[in-house]
Amino acid sequence: MVADPMNLICGNTSEGMQRAELPVLMQILAATLPIGSGLWPFLLLLQVRSMHTGDIPKLLVQGVTKLYRDGRRNLEVLQPIDLTVNNGEFVTMIGPSGCGKSTLFNIIAGVDEPSAGQISLDGESGMVRAGKSGYMPQQPLLLPWRTVEENVMLGLDVRHVPRKQALEQAHELLKRFGLAEFARNYPTTLSGGMRQRVALLRTVLFNASFLLLDEPFGALDALTRMSLQMWLLDLWQSLHASVLFITHDVREAILLSDRIYVLSARPAQILRVVEVDLPRPRRQEHLALVQSIKLEQELVALLMKEQAL
Repeated sequence: MVADPMNLICGNTSEGMQRAELPVLMQILAATLPIGSGLWPFLLLLQVRSMHTGDIPKLLVQGVTKLYRDGRRNLEVLQPIDLTVNNGEFVTMIGPSGCGKSTLFNIIAGVDEPSAGQISLDGESGMVRAGKSGYMPQQPLLLPWRTVEENVMLGLDVRHVPRKQALEQAHELLKRFGLAEFARNYPTTLSGGMRQRVALLRTVLFNASFLLLDEPFGALDALTRMSLQMWLLDLWQSLHASVLFITHDVREAILLSDRIYVLSARPAQILRVVEVDLPRPRRQEHLALVQSIKLEQELVALLMKEQAL
């Protein structure tokens, strides 16, 4: 059954329903409305809405630069950066150490401001960006005096969500992703990989739609890292989140990403944008495919060249 046309025109239905029903509604109206009908202008409006529905990216970075001034000295960290994360995408940034990746993350998260350029979240620019994303830095930074469940619900506490409701949401997330039995544990009793899982769930509960993950697996051993990569992919696909991820590991970037942005040495600029043509859901064995090996070799060579500069 097709929804009420006026609801679709006025935008009172969900985005998913709009995408499915707009083409059907346009066909019905075009076939049944008499020429000269007063509803023909609305049909034109529907066509415009159909063209643009879903086109707004979750994140749009346009010409963002960063220059630090210290007396007479200037330190240019970011040259004009353009970057896009569409809804539901997993996008990764790789680049040499100290090139400005974390600086760009801080700007996107609203912790810092760009010297120039524009950042749009869900099509809105000029807004307060703090709190509009779930931001996880390199270290888990769990509070040692709080249990696992209390750490996970920290963002809800900051937002003054009633404690009963916050506990219910935390328990649901812990159960969904296999951590319910550790809910009453304190961080000191957990392994490094477990602490990263808890920190990720805390980030998700703060904002599940857009996650900024700054090299969350960098300090872990190889086996734990591989396990958490697959766990993160499962979490991302379950939540239909948009993710911007930082890593120094080229194989990790290829395994996780829909698209990879390669940054130069400081001052950072975009050297290359790569669409990762691998099937979903991803598996570790996909890294053994010919196209993965070739892409890894190309990206490593590019990064090594930048690292040597």
